[in-house]
Amino acid sequence: MSLRDSIGASPRWVVKIGSSLITDAGRGLDSQAIQHWAEQIAELRQQGKELVLVSSGAVAEGMARLGWSKRPHELHKLQAAAALGQMGLVQAFESCFKQHGILTAQVLLTHDDLSNRSRYLNARSTLITLLELGAIPIINENDTVATDEIRLGDNDTLAALVSNLVEADLMVLLTDQAGLFSSDPRTNNNAELIAETDASNPELMAMAGDGGALGRGGMRTKVRAAQCAARSGANTLIAAGSEKNVLLKIAAGEAIGSLLLARAEPITARKQWLANQLNLRGSLHLDAGASQALLRASSLLAVGVRQVSGNFKRGDLVSCIAADGREVARGLVNYSAAEADQIKGLGSDKIEAVLGYIDEPELIHRDNLVLV
Repeated sequence: MSLRDSIGASPRWVVKIGSSLITDAGRGLDSQAIQHWAEQIAELRQQGKELVLVSSGAVAEGMARLGWSKRPHELHKLQAAAALGQMGLVQAFESCFKQHGILTAQVLLTHDDLSNRSRYLNARSTLITLLELGAIPIINENDTVATDEIRLGDNDTLAALVSNLVEADLMVLLTDQAGLFSSDPRTNNNAELIAETDASNPELMAMAGDGGALGRGGMRTKVRAAQCAARSGANTLIAAGSEKNVLLKIAAGEAIGSLLLARAEPITARKQWLANQLNLRGSLHLDAGASQALLRASSLLAVGVRQVSGNFKRGDLVSCIAADGREVARGLVNYSAAEADQIKGLGSDKIEAVLGYIDEPELIHRDNLVLV
C-alpha cells in the first residue's frame, strides 16, 4: 500500500471547509457545493469512516444576508453577522445530510472551551459519543460571543485542536487553492505545488501567504494548524475544495493537494492539551543551561530563570523562552508572577528563605511541561 493509499484509508477524519468555498466567494451560501460535500461524506461514511466537519462561513454568510461587501472591523458588527449567518449555515448542512439519512449535530466552541481541562474533556466525550451514534458533528467557533476568536482566531486552528481532541488520523483543509505552493501562485506563475513534506519542515512558513478578505486564515494558519495536528499524530492534507469529488479522491489515494506528514510520535493526551493552549498568561525567560535542561525532559527550576513577564497565578499556563527568543516549552507554573520574580535565579534551597514558605521545589514540574 502506497503512502497516499494509507492516508486515504485513515478511519477518522476532521474536514475543514473555508469561508470562500462555503459562501461562493462571499455571494451567499453555495447550496450546490454543500450538497456535493454532503454526498461525498455520506459515501465515506459507507466506507466506515468517522468524520467531523469544521465549517467556516458564518460571518461571510451573515455579510451576504446584510448586503455587506467588505468585512467590518467593529466587533459588534462581526458578532451580529455571525449570529445571522450561523442560522443559514446549519440549516443548509442539516438539509443536505438529511437526504442521506445522516444526523447532524451543531457544536459551537471557543478556545476557552479547550483551555479549561474539565470542559476540554467534556467536549471530547460529547464528540466521541456523537461519532459512536453515527452523527456528523458540525463545528464552528462561537463567533457570536467569543471576542478573541473573531479578532485573532481561525477555523484552521480550531480544526487542528479538534483533531487533537478526537485523536483524528487525518485533517483535511479544503481551500480555494490546489494546495501549498513554494510561493503565492496568485502572483508568481512559477510557483510549484508542494506535494508532500513533513509538517515540521521549517521552510513551510516562508512559503505560506496570508488570508483573503473573507476568511481569517491563509496558508500560514494552515501550516501552523498542520503542526498542531501533528502533535497527536494526525497527518494534514490541504486541497482544493472546488475539485469534483475531492474527498473521495483523497480516500482513493489519489495524489492531489499538499500532504503534510506527522513524523513524530504522538505526545500524551495531557501534554498535547498543554501544547495546544493559546491563552498563555505570561512567560519565563531562561538561561542557556535551563533551556538545555528542558530539552532533556527536566523540570524547570527557578535558578535557570532570568526574567519574568506577565501577571500569572499559580497553576496558570506560561511560556518558556530561550535566550535567542524562541519558545522552547510551556507549562503550568507552581508560583505566581510576583513570587517567580522574587526567586528567579535562586536555587530551590533558597525559596523558603525568600518567600517564607515553599510549595514546590520546581517552578514547573516536568509532568506539567511540554516542549513546543
